Amino acid sequence: MSDQIQEILDIPRDFVHDGTQFINRCTKPDKREFIQISKAVGVGFLIMGAVGYFVKLIHIPVNNILVGGA
Repeated sequence: MSDQIQEILDIPRDFVHDGTQFINRCTKPDKREFIQISKAVGVGFLIMGAVGYFVKLIHIPVNNILVGGA
């Protein structure tokens, strides 16, 4: 019975321990790394926006043809 209680109490303790290890290993990015990540995210936004625009550009006329402009 005591072993089960100890196992239950170990779960939050291990979680906090792993969390503090994770935070201690994290580092703040320097300026170069931040700019590189920002550029990558910006390019991703542009690509996804372009894909969405072209899909919508093709989807709306095709949908109107299929549905018949209802």
